[in-house]
Amino acid sequence: MWLYPQVDILSWLKPARTIPVTRWRAPSRWRAKPPTLGILVLGLYLFGTGDALLVVSGLGVSPWTVLGQGLGDRLGISIGLATFIVSVAVLLLWIPLREVPGLGTVANAIVIAIALQVGVMFLPDPTNVVMQFAFVLVGILMIGFGSGLYLTTRLGPGPRDGWMTGIHLRTGWPVSAVRLCIEVVVLAAGWLLGGTVGIGTVMFALLIGPSVGYGLMLAGAIGRDPNAAEPNAVEQDMDFPELDA
Repeated sequence: MWLYPQVDILSWLKPARTIPVTRWRAPSRWRAKPPTLGILVLGLYLFGTGDALLVVSGLGVSPWTVLGQGLGDRLGISIGLATFIVSVAVLLLWIPLREVPGLGTVANAIVIAIALQVGVMFLPDPTNVVMQFAFVLVGILMIGFGSGLYLTTRLGPGPRDGWMTGIHLRTGWPVSAVRLCIEVVVLAAGWLLGGTVGIGTVMFALLIGPSVGYGLMLAGAIGRDPNAAEPNAVEQDMDFPELDA
């Protein structure tokens, strides 16, 4: 008899592989109520702060932040501004792919860059290697939960995700292959420009997938829509098809 609740608990603890239906989801990419906008900004700010923790750790950052670091060093600008410039440049690459942005797309470019810059400016430097690894782990967890909140608003993909899925939809290449190729090229370019690559970069690559999955699961549990047909209802989201893999 005791096996049934145990099975339910184990099933509930599995990371989400699709976008959960939440009570704060927007009806369209450009229409959102204040609570939805609040969830969007909170999720993106957590994402940017998590990125900042990786930067401050000194152990290595995500591929796109490596590019932002390298570009900032070369141009003599802040990492936040460099990250924003990269986001705008990637958005321009949407044009030939005929991708459609949303309110979340614009907010992604602005809020993450601000949160990253504020975090780098005000977060304390870790004093030992244990704190460095703690910063990396907490940063990845924050990025995962922030992603869960941001994605469930359904206000459009971020510049990088939209570019990835746009290539996938126009070429038919597998999302995993497109994502891998983009991130390898971005990482190499950032490293050549002087960005920090290290064990933190490897940890990010290995843990970010499960972190986002659990972030989506937690966001779905917090924001469960009582009007959904099923308690654990999910929506297939072509903006993020890699979640269906």
